[in-house]
Amino acid sequence: MKWSELSIHTKNDAVEAISNILHEAGASGVVIEDSAEFAKPREDQYGEIYALNEEDFPKDGVIVKAYLSESSFLNETVEEIKAAITNLTNFNIDIGENVVSIVEVNEEDWATAWKQYYHPVKISERFTIVPTWEEYSPVSTDELIIELDPGMAFGTGTHPTTVMCLQGLEKVIKEGDTVVDIGTGSGVLSIGAALLGAKNVHALDLDEVAVRSAQENVALNKVEDKVAVFHGNLLDTVKEPADVVVANILAEIIMSFTDDAFTIVKPGGLYVTSGIIGAKRDDVKVALEASGFVIEEVLLMEDWVAIIARRPL
Repeated sequence: MKWSELSIHTKNDAVEAISNILHEAGASGVVIEDSAEFAKPREDQYGEIYALNEEDFPKDGVIVKAYLSESSFLNETVEEIKAAITNLTNFNIDIGENVVSIVEVNEEDWATAWKQYYHPVKISERFTIVPTWEEYSPVSTDELIIELDPGMAFGTGTHPTTVMCLQGLEKVIKEGDTVVDIGTGSGVLSIGAALLGAKNVHALDLDEVAVRSAQENVALNKVEDKVAVFHGNLLDTVKEPADVVVANILAEIIMSFTDDAFTIVKPGGLYVTSGIIGAKRDDVKVALEASGFVIEEVLLMEDWVAIIARRPL
């Protein structure tokens, strides 16, 4: 299938309005490339901004991109979009240069274009995540390499919640531990647990696409003897309690099954959980404590929270 990539070079003030115009014209989403994004200060403790490349951003202003399927009405649609954007000046909206360009994109190219932004990233003292299509040589003898191909599943391993969960696992996993990974996604946390010495990891996800992606990544990292991936909802497939349970999912879901989570953590075991926005931190802590957990540590990164909790002996 052929698609057309429509790019509008504008100003930040007009981004929301132009995005709305593109949505109304049939675009299912937009890409925003803001010149200010590259220069924005960020904490770089473990190289999280490694993938940012100045060439990926405009020299000034903002470029808004949308993808429209090619049809006999495409030219008329583009002209309507141009007219609607120009009309924004009547509402005192600064549209900047308002340079509109269009190029044809093959669906196959579009599906893999995101790979240019995904490079090896050191995310903790020991872990480095490396995409399968990149060459990488370890820089220290105790470095742990996770090769990853997210495929169609969410999870490149570099989101703050994933980073904090891996850092949490690095703190708590001991040689020979058993682990349950709830909502495994691309399998990165399960692979990390196995590399840290866990002898058995039970990974599960409700999304069948994620399950297949995780299974492929487990095989890629040669930890099939330690990690088994299952299709299941929350704890449905878990039969035995574990030394460590990890869940990188939404705060609302975490709070909905804290009692069940408590039952599958062995006495003295640990629960590492994230996917929690800052505003939900106290709510999750209260829910965990109400189920019997003792909060041991709270990790913060950007506006995200991870919590390490222990089930008392």
